[in-house]
Amino acid sequence: MWSEFAHISHNSRDNTIGMFFITNRKVLFGLIGALSLACLIALGFWGLNFGIEFTGGTLVEVRYDDRPEKVLLEERVSGAVDGLGVFSLRASGEQGYMLRTRDVTEEEYQEIQNALAVEGSGFEEERRATVGPSIGTELKNKALAAIAVVSVLIILYVAFAFRNVQDDEEDDGERTGVSSWTYGFIAIFVLLHDLLVPLGVFAVLGQFAGAEVDVLIVMALLTILGYSVNDTIVIFDRVRENLLKNKEERTEESFAETVGKSLGQTYARSINTSLTTLLVVVSLLVFGGSTTTYFALVLATGVLAGTYSSLALAAPLLVTIEEYQRKKREAGK
Repeated sequence: MWSEFAHISHNSRDNTIGMFFITNRKVLFGLIGALSLACLIALGFWGLNFGIEFTGGTLVEVRYDDRPEKVLLEERVSGAVDGLGVFSLRASGEQGYMLRTRDVTEEEYQEIQNALAVEGSGFEEERRATVGPSIGTELKNKALAAIAVVSVLIILYVAFAFRNVQDDEEDDGERTGVSSWTYGFIAIFVLLHDLLVPLGVFAVLGQFAGAEVDVLIVMALLTILGYSVNDTIVIFDRVRENLLKNKEERTEESFAETVGKSLGQTYARSINTSLTTLLVVVSLLVFGGSTTTYFALVLATGVLAGTYSSLALAAPLLVTIEEYQRKKREAGK
């Protein structure tokens, strides 16, 4: 008897938490909208600093026996070549630096090399790479194409997987739920938000810390796409299961109540999965090398955005769209 009471109490608490996201969805939409607007403003004002993989340029990696201060090297490099423009100097490991500049001539490169070779530091060049602008443009186009293709495939997959989620008619002649295409487009809308947040953060980092978008960052964004849609689909799938269960058992329950109950049954799973993922990503951020710092930071931001957006944006949007469609049908009668 006690176990039954505890089970009922647990379910009641979960349903209350789930309905919190539904009843307070306008407030949550406002908060998420404000954050998204801030990210858009950051991207609009500062944009993204693309690395030489996308813009073309020269990459030089050097190692020292006794590594000089970063400020000293930046002063020497900036004064070595007239018109060098913006460049990036980042620590590489414990004894090295990685310098990224525009494409330079051989004479300019020799001046840069002389500037990096601080006397008594044990200077050694480990790598030099040059990327042409045409290759960078091609890579940027392929990255955008990859994200676009993934988005289209997600819509098609979700639309197919949820094709029977909406009842044709109830006894009173009313449809319940939303169409499978609605689930697909909401999933993509949430994905855009989950990409916008880390990109906005990266725009701030690019402005104040010199962070650059490279191939690793593109990989992180594609990873966020897969992670976020998985979290959203789990909640959507539970909504589908509960809708089918209500139909079989002839349970009278509004669509909003069904979505709230589904959230209550899945929110713990979403949070626990995100926490375990963040443990790994934060470990990479803390103990990984400097080359993976921004990669881990983008992943961590994307995981956080994907978690709250699945709970506070994706599922509540289902209810908002269902209510709008229902009121529209009622007005047309």
